[in-house]
Amino acid sequence: MLTDRPEDRFVAGRVLHREGASAPLTLIAAAPIEDGPGWRLQFSEIRDRAAAESLRDVYLETVVDRATDLEPGAAYWHEVLGTKVRGLDGRLLGEVADVYRVATAEVYVVRGGPYGEFDLPVVKSIVADFAPERGEIVIDEAVLDLAAPPVDEPVTRPPRKRPRWSRHGKGGATHPPGPAGDPAPEDEPGQPPGAG
Repeated sequence: MLTDRPEDRFVAGRVLHREGASAPLTLIAAAPIEDGPGWRLQFSEIRDRAAAESLRDVYLETVVDRATDLEPGAAYWHEVLGTKVRGLDGRLLGEVADVYRVATAEVYVVRGGPYGEFDLPVVKSIVADFAPERGEIVIDEAVLDLAAPPVDEPVTRPPRKRPRWSRHGKGGATHPPGPAGDPAPEDEPGQPPGAG
């Protein structure tokens, strides 16, 4: 699970689930790892090392309340994935395929449009309308000065390799867990342009 608020997410009694499963994992203890990123978690349902090993490379999920967890106009990263990115003229430029963070700024990787793959920093000077709930982000593509001229056929490139996890929240869509039994991070909330 990838979270900006581990102190809130990892409290005793909180129930997590393996991704796509309904069996509960009830937290009984949690503490940050002293010499590295991540947290050590102990679940009442995980009674031995073999059971803890079964959580290696597994995403953990939790139920969240959007009304209290997100600011108005914000979205979770998983809600932004697949959102169509359009120019000011309404032309489709691609879809959000990945999200990562550079310092405090979010960057969306856009693929499948006339410019091929490009990075979209989520800042006010570029993003004119941030509406993933409508399935759309409108940008001023001229500000990006995209290198390749538009072509009739979308350019496809192999996905770029990014670190799977770092202290700064960069990385691809998958994040490995820490030591045995530590969950992978949960989705981070996205911010509207200019927030943060």
